[in-house]
Order: sequence, then C-alpha cells, then structure tokens
Amino acid sequence: MRKSDFHYELPAELIAQAPLAERSASRLLVVPPVPGALGDRAFRDLPGLLEPGDLLVFNDTRVIPARLFGRKSTGGRVEILIERLLGGADARAQLGVSKSPKPGAVIVLDAGGEAEVLGRDGEFYRLRFRLAESLESWLVKAGRLPLPPYIEREPGADDAERYQTVFARQAGAVAAPTAGLHFDDALLDALRARGVSTGHVTLHVGAGTFQPVRVEQLDQHVMHSEWLNVGAELVDQVRRTRAAGGRVIGVGTTVVRALESAMQENASGERELRPFAGETRLFILPGYRIRSVDAMITNFHLPESTLLMMISAFAGKARVFEAYAHAIAERYRFFSYGDAMLLWPGGDAR
Repeated sequence: MRKSDFHYELPAELIAQAPLAERSASRLLVVPPVPGALGDRAFRDLPGLLEPGDLLVFNDTRVIPARLFGRKSTGGRVEILIERLLGGADARAQLGVSKSPKPGAVIVLDAGGEAEVLGRDGEFYRLRFRLAESLESWLVKAGRLPLPPYIEREPGADDAERYQTVFARQAGAVAAPTAGLHFDDALLDALRARGVSTGHVTLHVGAGTFQPVRVEQLDQHVMHSEWLNVGAELVDQVRRTRAAGGRVIGVGTTVVRALESAMQENASGERELRPFAGETRLFILPGYRIRSVDAMITNFHLPESTLLMMISAFAGKARVFEAYAHAIAERYRFFSYGDAMLLWPGGDAR
C-alpha cells in the first residue's frame, strides 16, 4: 500500500482558519453503514442519530501552551514546540533552529529562564528547563498555543478556549482531539436526555500527529509514539454497553487509537478491551480490523495522513473517498476547526 493511494485535492479555501461562533453549529456528514445516500446534517442533530443505551467515548486530554521562543548562546533564534512533558523539569521537543544544538547547549528563553539541551531522541530533543516554578505552571503563563501549521494566523484570545474541548481535564497534549471540539454543554445535556452515556480515555496528542508520511511504501513508515490511558471504569462501561445491546461510538481518531491499543488477546485468542496505560505506536491501515468501536465521529483529515488511512480501515477506502468528494462539492469546512463526519463501518473494511 502506498502513500499516494491516499491523496486527494482540496481547495485551500475549504481549510477552516477559525472556529464557528457556536461549537455545535458545525455540519455533520453522515456516512451510512451500507452503501446509500450520504446525509448532510447539523452537528447538533447528533442525539437523534444515536439510540438510548449508546456510549460516546471522548478523549479528555488538555492542550498545553507548548510553543516557546528563545536564543542560543551564539545568538541564533530558536522556536521550541514541546512534544511531551517528561516529568520534573524535563520535556521532549522539536526545535526550529538554523543549526542543531549539541548536548549541553543552553537556550535563553524569551519568557525568562533557560532550557538545556540534554540530547537527541530521533527527530526530537530532550530539554531540561531551569525555572523558578514548575514547568507545567510556567507554561500556562509563558507558552503560546500551538495551532496546527495549516492555520495561517497567530493564535488569538478565543483560541485558548475554542482549541480545547469542554471536557478537557488531563494536561499533556500539543494538539486538540478535534472531533470533540463540536460538543458544548447544551449538546451534552441533549445526549444525556436521549439516554446516551459518555466515557473518557486519555491520549496525549503529540507533535508527531502533524508530521507528514515521508515514505511512499507504507510498510516502511515508523509511527510516532503517544501516551494513553484506558481506565478500568471505561472498560467496564464498554462491556456493560455491549452486553445491553448498545453501541460504542469513538469521538475522534485518538479515541480509536487508544482503544485499539488497549485491545489484548484473551484465553480464547480473541481480542478484548482491557485497562492499559503506556505508549502506543499503533499504525492502522486498511486491512486492519477495528473492533473497539461501532461508529466514529471524526473531522476531515489531511491528504496522505495516517488519520485518513485509519478511517479508511474502518469504513473502507472507497467509501471514505466518496464521502470526501461529496464534502468538497458541498463546501464542508476541513481540518481542526472544520466540520465532522459520523462514520459507520463499511462492508469493504470488514
């Protein structure tokens, strides 16, 4: 399978550069479980598209202000994008520099304090911050929100709220789980009134999510690592839902990646969901059978991205590209601040 198999042409004006005034005012493209007409709906119609007893699973990660600026001792400018907090004063980060710094180099931060380069970790650097307070607390005041590279503007005051989900709790992501951005309190109340339950996993979205696939043959691609936690309470919710005949709907590709990473073989050789906390490098391509969810809510993804490949594994590549062609023709808004899909599994994906 090749990277170019997942290419499509997107008019630049369809890339959403800002959120709508209301979260749930976005559009929702419903992609049925069997071939048939695609449904153009509003996102706030979601309660009527689900059934009492269904379970929505959200990612409760919280985006940290992970973008920093500084200077090397030689005077060269440095842009820092923290990829992950490692505990204490250490972090893993991408560095935008003209020349790679060596271990022991010190970056003087524009917001005060310093960061020492401890070494390399693949394309990332390990940094140790020298600050008067904890790194996480300092970032809240000194860091800048790392909007995705296809949003061609600097972050504004509204982004601090709108690039977080209303259920964000666990700090550690450098990008939002964007399918969750469409939910507001009123919509969550309507879902509860419908009899739809909610649960949470945590997957801290890393900067690697924006890295392009650099190889044509996808079996040569090395997936970036992300930390996740699927707790025992969520596992119990999933089991109760399925036992009662309800459906599990993953809100976003990050939820599906977390749940699939927590699937383990039981004594009968069947995969089942179990509590799991740790790293994942799971790369989901067509041919992989996603068993952890019965439907997905997802935004529209970049051409040739691993996220587009994942949803193609779930719903079938032909069906996904049919839906994308419809969305482009109907002028849907794409990517992080864009519209969404309610995606059911396709026959060619099974």
